[in-house]
Amino acid sequence: MADALLIFKPDATYRLAVRAALWSWLASERDWKVESLAWFQPPVPLIESHYDFLQGRPFFPWLVDFMTALPLVVGRVTASADALKLMRYDLGETRIAQSRPGSLRERYGIFGGLNCLHLSDAPETGAAEVEKWSKVVQLDKVAVELETQSDKPDHTYRLRSLATQLAAGFHVELASRAIRELLAEESAIEEKSREALYRVILGALS
Repeated sequence: MADALLIFKPDATYRLAVRAALWSWLASERDWKVESLAWFQPPVPLIESHYDFLQGRPFFPWLVDFMTALPLVVGRVTASADALKLMRYDLGETRIAQSRPGSLRERYGIFGGLNCLHLSDAPETGAAEVEKWSKVVQLDKVAVELETQSDKPDHTYRLRSLATQLAAGFHVELASRAIRELLAEESAIEEKSREALYRVILGALS
């Protein structure tokens, strides 16, 4: 069995219906086991190191802000190499526009890199990521209880449509306002955290 690092990104951690759906999939533990789950706000150096292969890309500053602005749900999964491939298949491709129809990212992702979850892509990657993250966050027990259902709405398809308009420069003010309103309906967080969520989501579209 191999380790894999799991991260609910902000667009999954705080959109409660999406988080519940993703957790329902993970908690099924069909061919894998969730070994740990914890709340953790990653520090900037950790994220810069985690995504070091993307340094120098125009979106890198946004990516660091996206992954450090708020506490996230972080965990560790164990799976065989074949089971990890199955999980990655279920999850779908990294970029939403390229995600396989029926995959989790195709269903719940918003746009581009707003793709819900990080999951190590191979046993070797997982071992390295878990070793790095375990130095700063506990990855040996399930310390968080997540719901598999939510009474919050899931506005994924409207958010995706608005995000496409905003990224193309159409109706920028109206689309931005509508995205904020929909995110507020999907989440249940205090104003300061909600503003941070707006910032990192809208930052992906500018």
